Amino acid sequence: MSFWDIVWFIFITWVFVAYLMVMFSIISDIFRDRELSGVGKAVWVIALVFLPFITAVVYLISRGGSMAERSMRAAATQRQQQDDYIRDVAGTRSPTDQITQARALLDSGAISQPEYEALKTKALGGSPDSPAVPRARAAGEATALDESASADRR
Repeated sequence: MSFWDIVWFIFITWVFVAYLMVMFSIISDIFRDRELSGVGKAVWVIALVFLPFITAVVYLISRGGSMAERSMRAAATQRQQQDDYIRDVAGTRSPTDQITQARALLDSGAISQPEYEALKTKALGGSPDSPAVPRARAAGEATALDESASADRR
């Protein structure tokens, strides 16, 4: 087998894979299109089976633009569904929403006052075991302690 036979085989393989990708793209677009009737879908598929190259070229010329629009719409819908799912699973509620929900549970009697305080502290970013101390005040005290400790060392 010569070098050019190998190059030709690689080229033919690449063209065949590209052809298959175009065919699968066209078939998926045919069935994704809600405006095309069932008879129209059947005609396109039968034409793809019996005259694949000519039908593919005609389809891409006549419906190529709307093919891209349908693909973009499907991608946007899928992206929106994925984002909604991630938001639902991640539970991206604000601290205000968490405190409001905890207050509703307290008012209904489902939780006690200490449990409400623990949930409130957790929502505000603190540990449920530690008292609720504003972060700015705690950070300021830590800085002041560090400065006094370094002054004592001198």
